[in-house]
Amino acid sequence: MEASPETVAEGRFDPSEFSDELDAAPQNLELGTSVWFENQRIRVWEVKLEPGERGAFHSHTTNYFWTVVEGSRGLQRFSDGSYIVRDYVEGETRYLEHTPQTALIHDLENVGDSTLRFVTVELLD
Repeated sequence: MEASPETVAEGRFDPSEFSDELDAAPQNLELGTSVWFENQRIRVWEVKLEPGERGAFHSHTTNYFWTVVEGSRGLQRFSDGSYIVRDYVEGETRYLEHTPQTALIHDLENVGDSTLRFVTVELLD
C-alpha cells in the first residue's frame, strides 16, 4: 500500500539566507548522507537525518526513486523560495523524473522528533 505524505505547512522563505548553498547547488549531486552501492546504471544513497539535522541544497538531475525507511517530519526548501513541511511515513515510495534541464534543487531538514531515513536510488542510464 502506498502512503501519501501529509502536508503540515507550506510557505515562503528568504533564499538569500542560503545564497552560498543555492549558488553551489546545481553542481552538488550529493543526494544523501552516504553511498551504499554504485555501478554504471544505479547509485544507491542513504539519507539519514537526526532531529534538527539538515542536508544541504543539492540537485537531482536523473530519474530516481526513494523509500522512507524511518519516518519523521521533514522540511523541504526549494530554489524558488517556497517550502513544504510534511510527515514521511515508513514504506512511502516515490518515483521522480528529472534531467539536467529539469533539475530539482532542494534541501531537507528533519524537523521531527525521531530519525528521518530514506533509501534513494538514482537511475544513471
